[in-house]
Amino acid sequence: MIIGIPKQPILGCPQSSCLCNPVGTIRAQWLEFLRYLPRRYMGTVTLIRVKVTVPMYTHVKRFILLIALLASGGCATFQKADVPPVAATPPECVILLHGLMRTPNSLGEMEDSLAAAGYLVVNDGYPSRDAQIDVLAAAAIPPAIEKCRDQGAGRINFVTHSLGGILLRYYLSTDEIAGLGRVVMLGPPNQGSELVDKLSSVPGFILLYGPAVLQLGTDEASVPLQLGAADYEVGIIVGQSAGPLSGLLPGEDDGTVTVESARLDGMTDFLVMDAGHTFVMNNNDVVRQTLFFLDNGRFDKGADN
Repeated sequence: MIIGIPKQPILGCPQSSCLCNPVGTIRAQWLEFLRYLPRRYMGTVTLIRVKVTVPMYTHVKRFILLIALLASGGCATFQKADVPPVAATPPECVILLHGLMRTPNSLGEMEDSLAAAGYLVVNDGYPSRDAQIDVLAAAAIPPAIEKCRDQGAGRINFVTHSLGGILLRYYLSTDEIAGLGRVVMLGPPNQGSELVDKLSSVPGFILLYGPAVLQLGTDEASVPLQLGAADYEVGIIVGQSAGPLSGLLPGEDDGTVTVESARLDGMTDFLVMDAGHTFVMNNNDVVRQTLFFLDNGRFDKGADN
């Protein structure tokens, strides 16, 4: 007697939605069963192509399983548990703000290092010699924030040099930044600069540096002294390397800003490093510490600086 073998799965289902059986389809199950179909009731059984000795209960089990499989429609269905998709974490952005009489090029090495670490970076310039601090802050910061948002950034961090840190402090005293992350200030005159006090009366000083420089002293016109404490995560790095004008400054300094003048109430961490004011942002150890603070909210005090 010839037993027909279905060419298609009986009541089968797409493999994309269920598992049909250990060999895949009902047709395969028929083949599997017929291979072991006995021609004699017990003992040595002759299979369709091979001859082996198989206990009868093995055939019974296979037959029962086949009947159950056919009764269930030809496959066992396994449903995936509903697992909510994991939302991708938005990238972080770092806005760079250069100092007085500088350009975005001065922060080029910092920009490259931040980008290599996976940050989105906005390094645009502003006319530091053309206006006072309030005007400069409005010109530099909102457009940079918008560029971060346009790139899909989540948190927005800042790395500033000198005057750039004062612009950020001024802006945050009047405006909020949604998603503000961490801030690293390099050589900021947070308590004003004694150097400005002593040089502001020198002919050509204001013409050379612009109107914002007069707001960076320690007198009643000092903008840094009018700003409040930090209520955000901020790490401050100041150099300790004497320069040509260090003789005009009290205590340790980076050639332009004293170590004490760089401090800020509410700051998260503070680090003095062997670097000068003008090129502090290009110091490899300063770059590394900047990245460490952005990642960890503190400086790596255990490292050799």
